[in-house]
Amino acid sequence: MSEQVQRVDTLFLHEVGDEYLVAARRGDQRLFRAKLELTERDAGPRPGRFRVRTGGGEEPRSPDQFVDVARRADRIRISEQTSRAGREELTEMLDAYQQDAKAVRTCRYCAGQGRYSPITSETAIEADGEYICQDCAIRELERELSFNGGMTGAAQDRLEELLLEEQDLDRITGLLQGNLDPDLTKFDEVSATTDEVDPVPVADLDLHPGVKDLLLDRFEELLPVQSLSVENGLLDGEDQLVVSATATGKTLVGEMAGLHRLLSGKGKLLFLVPLVALANQKYGDFREEYGGLAEVTLRVGSSRIRDDGNAFDPSADVIVGTYEGIDHALRTGKDLGDVGTVVIDEVHTLKEDERGHRLDGLVSRLKHYCERRSERREDYHGAQWVYLSATVGNPGELARGLDANLVEFEERPIPIERHVTFAESAEKPDIENKLVRREFDRESSKGYKGQTIVFTNSRRRCHEISRKLDYPSAAYHAGLDQGERQSVERRFGNQDLAAVVTTAALAAGVDFPASQVVFDRLAMGIEWLSVQEFEQMLGRAGRPDYHDRGKVYMLVEPDAAYHASMEGTEEEVAFKLLKGEMEDVVTHYDETAAVEETLANVAVGGRAAKRLNDRMLGEVPTKHALGKLLEYEFIDGLEPTDLGRAVTRHFLDPAEAFTILDGVRKGTDPYGVVADIELRDEE
Repeated sequence: MSEQVQRVDTLFLHEVGDEYLVAARRGDQRLFRAKLELTERDAGPRPGRFRVRTGGGEEPRSPDQFVDVARRADRIRISEQTSRAGREELTEMLDAYQQDAKAVRTCRYCAGQGRYSPITSETAIEADGEYICQDCAIRELERELSFNGGMTGAAQDRLEELLLEEQDLDRITGLLQGNLDPDLTKFDEVSATTDEVDPVPVADLDLHPGVKDLLLDRFEELLPVQSLSVENGLLDGEDQLVVSATATGKTLVGEMAGLHRLLSGKGKLLFLVPLVALANQKYGDFREEYGGLAEVTLRVGSSRIRDDGNAFDPSADVIVGTYEGIDHALRTGKDLGDVGTVVIDEVHTLKEDERGHRLDGLVSRLKHYCERRSERREDYHGAQWVYLSATVGNPGELARGLDANLVEFEERPIPIERHVTFAESAEKPDIENKLVRREFDRESSKGYKGQTIVFTNSRRRCHEISRKLDYPSAAYHAGLDQGERQSVERRFGNQDLAAVVTTAALAAGVDFPASQVVFDRLAMGIEWLSVQEFEQMLGRAGRPDYHDRGKVYMLVEPDAAYHASMEGTEEEVAFKLLKGEMEDVVTHYDETAAVEETLANVAVGGRAAKRLNDRMLGEVPTKHALGKLLEYEFIDGLEPTDLGRAVTRHFLDPAEAFTILDGVRKGTDPYGVVADIELRDEE
């Protein structure tokens, strides 16, 4: 050791029991670690036993060697964790050799291992009432994360960032048990933004008097996105893609144009949405708001299956429908009359793998229907198209593809706080209960209690969570009948419910005036949420007429996935969603989608099928699809066969069609056929 200690930068001493740990450093290199015992002499304390640690244990050394090291040290430091008596004893001993020592704040964990790690108020991390260095705190956090199942880089980086910011290890590890301290859980805040748009007075609008009077009863000026739309030709019949955040008033853009054209004799309004629940809600709203001006009817999946004439009146002035409901009417040759306005709500559905191609095909087929009708009737001049969305990553490109003017308004009427905490699946309902209670106990400056939407990934989970909430709540999903859903909507609107627990599948248009959105799971069924879906859902938090701000809580289960097919884990997905950019709306076609849409276009357009395919947004391999349709005997020339008509009327893909055919030929029980289709879909 004598050769190693020609120069020592720092000699560090730390009390452990009845002895002291000794560490000598030169620069970043630790020269040695040792243990020192002091002996009380007549002249005071002096070095006694001195043992240097070696690879094989401890090697006794002369106490004089400690004195030699102390005299060669540039500085001597004693840990503050050493007792007052211990510091006094060391100081007295060193004074005898004319050596000065200074007590310093050091990491308790490092000191216990004989490491010199000074800390300051800026770098110290509190842990169990003591202070440790950042490296030790991060190691302790990693140990805790490992105990909780491990985490991926983004989640761990977030927790380490919080650890260094908050300087409290216990508070950060508390997040792994669902800590709801908003100072810790808050990831960021999406600020309220307002583009400067001169509002258009309703009195100045060139609207049919019936529509204008109705609007004047509600407000004097249009909201910014509505004003922008009017300035960009809405009332002149221009097709538009309107992209604006939830609760900015874009739905009225389509309603205003449609009712104006309807009452001006230019044709009926079709208002199309992706979900039955949303169609039912819009149908009720339209009847209440516009029933005095127009006859309103509903066309959804159930009405197309029954097809009994009671649920759907094709001669009505306003048809509220699902994409599939209207598409079925076209595929089966129904006469929809003169269509003056088509509003496609949630047009970003075009990007979805399973449903995007059907919306793409519907738009093409409905445009074909309107064009053919205008060719036959001199007094009908086609439809105006209004596409609505809150979430489009490529609005300019999409507007060009739809041949529509882009009206983009990037306002968020109130700020939204986004929070992240971590919890196991079984613990989440308890955390959700606390969040619901805390929010419902608050009242906004507008006089409304805070209400919560909890999004999860299954109907069963909806009921499981709802049962565990202390305050009044209800499950809300597609398995409820229309009356049950309307009852939930009414009770929530009356503030009789503190929360609704709903499936992510209904997120697109659930119109609950909630101040808080809680993500129980970041999945829709067995698929992770996309950025678009996530943005659509969090946009439900906070309404300018009700709330001062919105809150979003993501309850993340470390290392979780909900199906073997899901790539990544929930915490990976959480931070991708929080930091992700909006995805482009692009429709992709595989062979199955191409065959289905080409068959539908043949059924509707006959020899014009190729033109209908060419007009669609996605690239459809028409020649290949027609070849498959001939091979499957779904078409004969450019006419659907009876089999082809049955397939397209029921929205079957070829594999489903042949599973049914095979079952019929074998005399299989119908329930067995359905089971075979379900099993095939799971593969």
